[in-house]
Amino acid sequence: MNGYIQYRLRLTAGDHSARHIRAVVRSLLGEWEMRELTDAVELGVTELVANVVRHVPDRRCEVLVLRQRDRVRIEVSDGCPRLPAAIAELDLDSENGRGLVLLDAVADKWGVDTAGRRDGKTVWFECGTTRSGFTGSPSALGGLQLDAEVAEDR
Repeated sequence: MNGYIQYRLRLTAGDHSARHIRAVVRSLLGEWEMRELTDAVELGVTELVANVVRHVPDRRCEVLVLRQRDRVRIEVSDGCPRLPAAIAELDLDSENGRGLVLLDAVADKWGVDTAGRRDGKTVWFECGTTRSGFTGSPSALGGLQLDAEVAEDR
């Protein structure tokens, strides 16, 4: 075993999906004794799932929670080729457009991967524990389950 444990969830995201996914993430982080990452990981996954709800026409996605020794990696994949883009100048009164800014504030690193895909993308982020040497600060700031599996990578 290489120490990597994953949880995969395929769903059609709805208005309440992020709440359910946060509960799953919170439970996994507790089980993995990584509770100090809860705030950052919950915020990050909420923003990525919200982007699916807002910008992916069929709202289908896959969420992967991957534990890698002293860090957690979250991946949200969808079939929409449109890449996320940060808004250059945010209107202070705007209620939208802050997701990637928030993600950047709480994640140690994040990015977008289109490799190996004909359509769509994977938006990912990583948060590490204080044991990992990562410097991210966790305190910086309807329909759910079609398929879920918990697997241990061997």
